[in-house]
Amino acid sequence: MNPTTPLDALSTALGPLRTHPFAYPTLEVIHIIGIALLLGNLVLLELRVWGFGKTLPVKDLSRLALLLAISGFSLAAFSGLIMFATQAGELLANRAFVIKMGLLMLAACNAAWFHGRDSLTKLDGLARLQTFASTLIWIAAIFCGRWIAYI
Repeated sequence: MNPTTPLDALSTALGPLRTHPFAYPTLEVIHIIGIALLLGNLVLLELRVWGFGKTLPVKDLSRLALLLAISGFSLAAFSGLIMFATQAGELLANRAFVIKMGLLMLAACNAAWFHGRDSLTKLDGLARLQTFASTLIWIAAIFCGRWIAYI
């Protein structure tokens, strides 16, 4: 069967990842580890913004938490891109996947706004609202990620 689109060609080239008994599950585990590092560290920092752990300096905690969150995001993005490439056409037609990608963009915009207004220095009501929104957005993205297999 000849691929008809570049996405089909990519999916065909990466087909062994889907058929090897350990390749795709390993990518899924890496993806989950990345999500855990990302969300766990974001929630830790967000709790500090909400006033928990007031004895912990915000700048020091944020430096560590954001480094680990970015590492987790990188793992999740890398593994997610490879998983996407193995079945790009199917995923682009999947409503849960499209919603998840929209939520990731929303999370990025919220993070840019949060850091752009220097919310870690202000720790005000808007910063708390932004962190609450961040947690909700990431949880919704995780739900959509799980629903991909069922829609």
